[in-house]
Amino acid sequence: MIRSCLVVMAVGMGMLAAQAPARPYKVLKTAQVGGEGGWDYIYADPAGRRLYIPRGATSAADPASTRITIFNLDTLAPLGDIPDTGGQGVAVCPATGHGFASSHPQVTMFDTRTDKVMKKIDVGAARADGILCDTYNDRVYIFSHPTHNATVIDAKTGDLVGTIDLGGTPEEGVADGHGTLYDVMQDKEGGVAVVDVKAMKTVKHYSFDGNGGCNGLALDSKNHVLFAACRAPQPTMVILSATDGKILAKLPIAGGSDGAVFNPATHEAFSTEGNGMLTVIREESPTKFTVEQNLKTMDGARTITLDTRTNHILTMSQKFLPPPPQPAGAPAEGRRGYVRRQAVPGSFTILVIGR
Repeated sequence: MIRSCLVVMAVGMGMLAAQAPARPYKVLKTAQVGGEGGWDYIYADPAGRRLYIPRGATSAADPASTRITIFNLDTLAPLGDIPDTGGQGVAVCPATGHGFASSHPQVTMFDTRTDKVMKKIDVGAARADGILCDTYNDRVYIFSHPTHNATVIDAKTGDLVGTIDLGGTPEEGVADGHGTLYDVMQDKEGGVAVVDVKAMKTVKHYSFDGNGGCNGLALDSKNHVLFAACRAPQPTMVILSATDGKILAKLPIAGGSDGAVFNPATHEAFSTEGNGMLTVIREESPTKFTVEQNLKTMDGARTITLDTRTNHILTMSQKFLPPPPQPAGAPAEGRRGYVRRQAVPGSFTILVIGR
């Protein structure tokens, strides 16, 4: 009888432990690394243990000062720059040892072992923005707003393969590793373009049913679930089936987002917002989702990357001077509807987030 009770108690305690909520996320570390110029995407290379951040020109008078800044992913110590590369984002194809920067008017290809530029790739009228390496076929996809397409590059040779019409203004892209690529549309009506990478053709468009202005996209490839971070008509994570586009849920996020990631190890999707918040959404099951946490990060920290080795989230921003006074009735500035602010020199900071 005593033994039976002990077994029941042990089972009960195990169930309680399994149901106990995970510890909340927090900012584990910050590194004020400085450096002037704008930024967009941030990219963690878990295998190479490097963090890549493209930076804009330090001033209009020095356009050649665009560069990729490189940091140790574990310590955030600076490892150097790749000069005159700039761009909006970086992608690394681990099987080839080659990295690519979505710079314009030419995409930059570099050797990840030496950090030396290998070639500049002319992408014509495309204005490179989002960037993705699909390990399924070791090709790099460069997404362009004005041309509404993706430029495809062979990651081994750096040769142009062709372009894919996406039917809208593309932002963040994700791939399932099995021949399908998804790209979220930034247009007012939103949606996702579904691409067959073998045929190099958009084969479907999924609607968001009223949500638009979407910049972030993440994928649970195992359960075939997409997470799209949208800002209109209000900040919302649209969660939908990657198989047929059926909307599974719409959950509030803490502000307008410019990036999202999914961590298969924790079954969580993350969205970074420009107002300095990070929203964590838990995938309870492939059809049930909840907002787990809204974490204060740093004002302006709107893009995101995931280190899959440590399960750490990384983002970055800088401190800003107060915006100048605006005349009464003056329209909002900037494509996301806010007044551009002047940065405090030397304040550029990387944040590491985890449990």
